[in-house]
Parts: sequence; C-alpha cells; structure tokens
Amino acid sequence: MSRTATIVKLSPWLFTIGLFIIWEAAVRIFNVPEFFLPPPTAIAKAFVDFSGPLYRNSLITLESTLVGFALAVGFGLLLGLLVGWSRTMYAGLYPLMIGFNAIPKVALVPILVLWFGIGFVPAVLTAFLISFFPIVVNVATGLATIEPELEDVLKALGASKLDIMRKVGIPRTLPYFFGSLKVAITLAFVGSVISESVASNYGIGNLMLQAQAQFQVPLIFAGLVVLAVEGIVMYWLMVVLERRMTGWAQRSGFAQT
Repeated sequence: MSRTATIVKLSPWLFTIGLFIIWEAAVRIFNVPEFFLPPPTAIAKAFVDFSGPLYRNSLITLESTLVGFALAVGFGLLLGLLVGWSRTMYAGLYPLMIGFNAIPKVALVPILVLWFGIGFVPAVLTAFLISFFPIVVNVATGLATIEPELEDVLKALGASKLDIMRKVGIPRTLPYFFGSLKVAITLAFVGSVISESVASNYGIGNLMLQAQAQFQVPLIFAGLVVLAVEGIVMYWLMVVLERRMTGWAQRSGFAQT
C-alpha cells in the first residue's frame, strides 16, 4: 500500500482525534462551563457511568431505524419505478410527493400517536416517512433520463417497453438507487430520534430528553456520539453494498477510497 493510500485510510481517524483534542483544549483554555459545552473527557465519563442505558436505548433506536428504512427501501423502489416509467404517474404523483415531503415530520408525530399510541410504531413510521422520498426521486430520475434515441433503437429491434425497463432501465437506475440509500439511512435516524423525543419512553431520543430535564449535558452529548457512530456504520455498510452492486459505475478516485 502506497504512502498516499495509507494517509487516506487513516485520515478519518486523524481528523476525529484532532477534533477531540482541539475541543478539549478549547474548553479548558476558555473555562467553558460543563453545562454549556462539556469536554470530551466528561462525555467519555458519561459513557462509563451510563453505559447500560446508552447501550439498551441505542439498540432500540437502531431497530426502529432499520425497520423504517427497510420499509422505505421497498416502498420507495416500487414507487420510484412506477413514477419514473409512466409520464402520467410522474405528472400526477410527483407534485403530491413534493408537497408531502415539505411537511415537517415532527408535525406528523402527534397524528401517528393518535393512531398507533406511543412507542415503537410511531418511531418506525417517522423513519419511513422521512427517508423514502430520496429513494423515490433517485429511482425515478434514473428511469426518466434514459436517452430517447436508445429507446427508439431498442423498439426498432423488437424490444417491448417491459424489456427496456428490465434490461436497460433498472440496471441504469442502480447507481441512483444505491446512492440514495446513503442519504436515506441517515434521514431514517433523524426520523426515529424525532419520534422518540416526542412519543416514546425508550430510545436515544427519549434518553437525551430525560438528560436535558436533569441538566446532564455530558449524557446528551454521549447520546449524540452514539447516533453519529450508528449513522457512520450504517452509511459505510451502504457504501460497501453500493461498491459490490454498482462497481462498474464508479469511475472516480473518490469511489475507491
């Protein structure tokens, strides 16, 4: 492995460690109160003191996020194929989806609570509602941007519309689809935490809310770090999946890092 490749591989760790060192030094030098901005050492202590609650609630948040994300993938893929392939569906559904996506999802949580009660289901549905739109848009874009000349040639060769979708449209859409998964998984975490903060007795969102009420600021930041780590891990898994499924579409040097 070359020196440049080694530096690229280590750069996330080096930047993260550097950030924490600067953070710790700034808090110490300027005597920032812990209730305003706790140093990384105080956050690390909160991890030790509240390791049990952090672990249990992080699993609950991860579970609701993954279930909502799975629903978003299935629904978003099907709806994206439908919208991208039919001009009528595109013209009819796209404005409705844009309008729905413009609604703050936190405003929908009380409605979900009325329908399903507090707990796991509203968190799953909020994660689903906030993450399915990027999947639909990217899949529809991949299908809608097939060159008309290519379609004309394939039709002249006897290909049906279904053949064009299966053999050209769907393969062309894969890079768009897997790219959207990286965006959707991070949004799914946002949805879960929003719902847990409003309508749940469990999860990282609820834990952070309780910590806020008790002025346990290091615990709040510990919850944020847990969410960041879970988000990074799931994003990385989406990157690995993207490389395996659409490696043929990745040409830039950044895609290989």
